[in-house]
Amino acid sequence: MTYEQVASITQVAALLFFVALFVGVLIYAFWPGNKKAFEEAARLPLEKDPEPDQEKDG
Repeated sequence: MTYEQVASITQVAALLFFVALFVGVLIYAFWPGNKKAFEEAARLPLEKDPEPDQEKDG
């Protein structure tokens, strides 16, 4: 095997790996069971921050 053949096979394998990874992420993101968790996470920045506890000197 020459370097060019190995490089070509590696490039194709990496492309297939990343396409499969991308499809997996899409499936995870649009899976109906994850909708509630994503909606809760989307509301987090809009919620009021909790009041910090006052430190007691003493």
